[in-house]
Amino acid sequence: MGNQTDNTLRIGQSEVITSRIGVGAMTWGDPLLIPRFDPARLGCGLADSKEEQEKAVDVSIAAGVNFIDTAAMYGMGASELRVGELTKDKPVVLATKFPLRFRPWESSMLKDLNGSLSRLGRASIDLYQLHYPFPWLTTSNVMNQMADAVQAGQIRAIGVSNFSAKQMREAHAILAKRKIPLASNQVEYSLLHRKPEINGVLDACRELGITLIAYMPLAMGVLTGKYTVTIRPTGMRRRMSRFRGNKLAAVIQIVSMLRDIGDRHSKTPAQVALRWLLQHDNVLPIPGAKNAAQASENAGTLSFTLSDSEFDALGWATLQWQKK
Repeated sequence: MGNQTDNTLRIGQSEVITSRIGVGAMTWGDPLLIPRFDPARLGCGLADSKEEQEKAVDVSIAAGVNFIDTAAMYGMGASELRVGELTKDKPVVLATKFPLRFRPWESSMLKDLNGSLSRLGRASIDLYQLHYPFPWLTTSNVMNQMADAVQAGQIRAIGVSNFSAKQMREAHAILAKRKIPLASNQVEYSLLHRKPEINGVLDACRELGITLIAYMPLAMGVLTGKYTVTIRPTGMRRRMSRFRGNKLAAVIQIVSMLRDIGDRHSKTPAQVALRWLLQHDNVLPIPGAKNAAQASENAGTLSFTLSDSEFDALGWATLQWQKK
């Protein structure tokens, strides 16, 4: 399975080696520091208490999960602060993203990087990612600034997020001139969101040796099985098509399939959905964990394998779902 060995994976062609599954920390942080209209607050709600977040870190590390992904933009630095506080002196691989604000200037990259280093309490960031292909930023300028930071020892590896195949190839070519690999592209990817397979992103990652980091790998929770036609999420998710009408009724059939497969392995629907991603070459899912129980469940994905027939059946069934 590509450049992974057992339950570890090298991120792209960088020197950073991490666990095969990570922890998404978007909802972490002190609620008092998070803006009222923060997307995580509105869309997914905040993580449980600080104590539960700390337990989530410890449970993950104990289970062999050491990759934690955050971003300066999450809670305007609140997530980075909490991640830095809870991982001090612990054997974790930290990934974060530039910029702090949605309307950044190219000249703010170094300032934002230093801010992230300070909040995380680190001298170097394992994986530093450009959060979006902002149209008002020049990719070459940002990549070259990141390359400078690699040479200065402030960054170990460079990644991008939400980049198309074409944009990713451009960033890869720019860094190649500096003899630095583009390590990763973080995009939405799950059984219910298969666009990376058809828009060229997954193929380009494989061709160029870039790791695809999959965010929303549980489709915002719908693949966990906790939502039904009568039990729907609160907040912004309630309005999304996958949580409404025929789409929700159809996804319940997918969850039933996940549950049947999970029963054969003594695993939950969420673990089966995550395992399907893990069995793709060079894909690193980063499910969110609001508490220790979720972190433990996510980590349990490492301890079993889907058969070829189970893997193929899930892929086919969820492609049919998308046509509904």
